[in-house]
Amino acid sequence: MYLIDKSFKKTPKHYIRQSLLAALVVGLILYIFKFLSGGIIIVAALGASTFIVFAMPDSITAQPRRLIGGHAVGLLSGTFAYFVLLSGHLNTPPVSQDTIFILAGALSVGLSIFLMTITNTEHPPAATTAIGIITNGWSFKVALFVLLSALCLALARRALRPHLKDLF
Repeated sequence: MYLIDKSFKKTPKHYIRQSLLAALVVGLILYIFKFLSGGIIIVAALGASTFIVFAMPDSITAQPRRLIGGHAVGLLSGTFAYFVLLSGHLNTPPVSQDTIFILAGALSVGLSIFLMTITNTEHPPAATTAIGIITNGWSFKVALFVLLSALCLALARRALRPHLKDLF
C-alpha cells in the first residue's frame, strides 16, 4: 500500500489537469447557478458527481444517461417523499416529527436506489440528491439547480472527453 498512487508518479499531468478542470467546471456551475443553489447537501451531490466525471470518466456511472437520469430520479424520489411525508399534509400523525423526518429520508434513498436500478440510471451521488430534498426542502430552484448542474457536467464530460482518462 502506497501513500501516493504509482500511476501519479508516472503521469502526474493527467491528475493535475483533470483536477483543475473539475475545479473549473464546478466553479463555473456554482457561479452561473449561484441564485439556484439549494443547500449544502445538494452541492455535496454535485461534488461527488464531479469526482466521478473527472476521476473516472470511463465509469458506467459517468455516462450522461446515468449522470442526468440518476439525479432526475433522485430529485423525483426526494420530492415524492417530501410531499408525501413532510409537506404538512398529514393531520396530527401518531408519531413524532423526528420519526417522520427519518422515514422520509429512508424512503427517499430507498426509492431512488430502486428506481435508478430498474431504469439503468445508477449514479450513487444521486441518492444524496434525494435525501438533500428531505433535509433542505423542495423548491423549484433546487430542482432546477440539480438538473442544470447534471446537464453541465454531462456536457463538460463530452467536450473534454479526449483529454480525460481514468485515474484509477
